[in-house]
Amino acid sequence: MPAAFLLVYIFATKRIIEALSLATLLGCVMTYKAGFFTPLNEVLLGVLVNEDMAWVVIVCGLMGGIVAVIVKSGGGRAFSNLAAKLAGTERRTLFATMLCSLLLSVDDYLNVLTTGSCMTPVNDRFRTPREMVAYTIDTTAAPACILNPISTWAVFVGGLMVANGLGEPGKQVLTYVKLIPYNFYAIAALIVLILVIAGVIPHIGPMRNAYKRVDAGGPLQPEGSAGQDARAGEREPDPPGDPKLRDFFVPVAALIASTILFGFDMQKGVIFTVAFNFIFFFIRGMAPLDYVEEVLRGLKNMVMPLVLVFLSFAFAEVCKRIGFVDFVVDAAVRKISAPMLPFAVFIAFTFTEFIMGISWGLYVIALPIVIPVALSVGVDPLLAVGAVTSAGVWGSHCCFYSDATILTSAVTGCDNFRHAVTQLPYGAIAGVLSAAGYLILGHVLY
Repeated sequence: MPAAFLLVYIFATKRIIEALSLATLLGCVMTYKAGFFTPLNEVLLGVLVNEDMAWVVIVCGLMGGIVAVIVKSGGGRAFSNLAAKLAGTERRTLFATMLCSLLLSVDDYLNVLTTGSCMTPVNDRFRTPREMVAYTIDTTAAPACILNPISTWAVFVGGLMVANGLGEPGKQVLTYVKLIPYNFYAIAALIVLILVIAGVIPHIGPMRNAYKRVDAGGPLQPEGSAGQDARAGEREPDPPGDPKLRDFFVPVAALIASTILFGFDMQKGVIFTVAFNFIFFFIRGMAPLDYVEEVLRGLKNMVMPLVLVFLSFAFAEVCKRIGFVDFVVDAAVRKISAPMLPFAVFIAFTFTEFIMGISWGLYVIALPIVIPVALSVGVDPLLAVGAVTSAGVWGSHCCFYSDATILTSAVTGCDNFRHAVTQLPYGAIAGVLSAAGYLILGHVLY
């Protein structure tokens, strides 16, 4: 019921904050009846002090500050000028955006926040709707990271596989490499994106309407985007003078290098970059007071996305208390036959992911269940785990309030609902192809 209410409310009102808030309240009322108020407060407080939530606040808040400083310095304009000159057309710019994301696929947050900050102004030069920019960046976030054996996603999933008996301790990466071919959704999503940019797959439904809006002289951003735009209120130097590329490339290089050197820990990378930028821009002539003001302004621009992430975590926690995932697993996975298991696992967990949008949390819950079930019915556990990881990526990509969807919307300046609903048809195409792949392979092998 909370899940059904949430989806109906979102599509009826196009408002996600209220939908998440009311669905969380409904879940608590259903679970605790008249005594719901204290558990609701416990859920909200627990999410607020949760380590994952704190990580998101630090990383995304400070990343907003880094973006604001780069824009203030003129570095953003310098990069935009160069990239627009090299790209030349809308299609080539979208491919360049995709390539930029792929090169940063060591972490989906690093990927989304950096590529969105860099490439959104460049795509604006060619009058590309923000919905299309957001779709391009979101599709090369989790789908690209899950295929990269040295990404944070690979390290996490590889560790879980080893912990559940599918590899030797200390060989998480080698274990994970064997899983890559079974990540059908990630592969399908990237192929669909390439075909959309190339024009082989046309603009569908809401995306077509976005292009019609822009072609008719309308705004690049869909209505309602201003409140969710991490770049809101950004301003170039006054006067802009001669913007320098080093004001863009040095901070971005510091962010990427420090994240990698700190063991792919983006929190440490972002904190280091904020400190490094203070020294760098002071040398470049920016007053300390101006630097701090820009960091704070950028942080304030991230408040709305962070509120959405907080509410999505709260709703996911209530779903766990209700037993939503356990119910789906019991209904669709534990008693399934071998040929149908990969397909059933993918379908069941795409459903839970579309509702909860927790990705990594899903892996922690699902792998200890799916691996023994696969072994008991004689299915290759790598195929079953691939179905789980594909489902998690589908959720990260297509859930209206997953962290990737929220952050992509924020950094590209695109209304969260409009971004989700415009990319959903393409995610559905990739999802259907993936489901067919698991169904066919299950019957061919078993």
